[in-house]
Amino acid sequence: MCYFIITCWSLLWTLSSIATLMVIVISVMSPQWLIGPSRKFGLNSQWENTTSDDSNELFNPTVGIFNRCTRLHRFQEVYKRENCATFVTGFDMENDFFPHAWKACLFFFSVAIIFLLFTCITSLLSMCFRSLCGKSIFTVSGLIQSIAGLMNILGLFLYPAGWGARRLNLLCGDKASPFYIDQCSMGWSFYVCVFGTLMAFGCSMLSIKADLSTSSRKVEEEVLEGKNLICVI
Repeated sequence: MCYFIITCWSLLWTLSSIATLMVIVISVMSPQWLIGPSRKFGLNSQWENTTSDDSNELFNPTVGIFNRCTRLHRFQEVYKRENCATFVTGFDMENDFFPHAWKACLFFFSVAIIFLLFTCITSLLSMCFRSLCGKSIFTVSGLIQSIAGLMNILGLFLYPAGWGARRLNLLCGDKASPFYIDQCSMGWSFYVCVFGTLMAFGCSMLSIKADLSTSSRKVEEEVLEGKNLICVI
């Protein structure tokens, strides 16, 4: 017989697991990791730094792990709408245009997302099943969430290691080098990813509480009473 067991801790863990996955995916997909200095379309079709107050021409180019945002231009005309697209055509791209560190960074983030997706599924299944391969589904999922958090840490460390690439010199200045972004600034996506990493470790801790709450004496008593849907506060 299948029992649906829901406790405050297990529900909080499930919702937190789903939220963590969404936060990491949004941050990785966003091109707002690095924000370049304000620029305008200058002479001879070259982008150049400016201190002009013409807000119709100024914009801040941005770059993420595999995508970027800039202004389109055509015959000396600058469009007001930003164009965001991937700059990656393959993992065999040269280091100057797609840094090897960013390739590794994207790999670790992708693995972390797969792990977090798996734990989202197991967190939903935990309402009906409490074991996975003979082990508690909560502890197994919590361990995987911890591993995903470690993968994110590696990705966060590798991203600034690629700041010495030619692409970053064009965006941030000639002095840009690994772990130094010169004229650029960190975008919100980086900080969101840091927050998502902390959430992954937080979910790992919550899984322990969820495990204890679903195996409490009160839950066992309601199972013995033959209830199929058990909700414990």
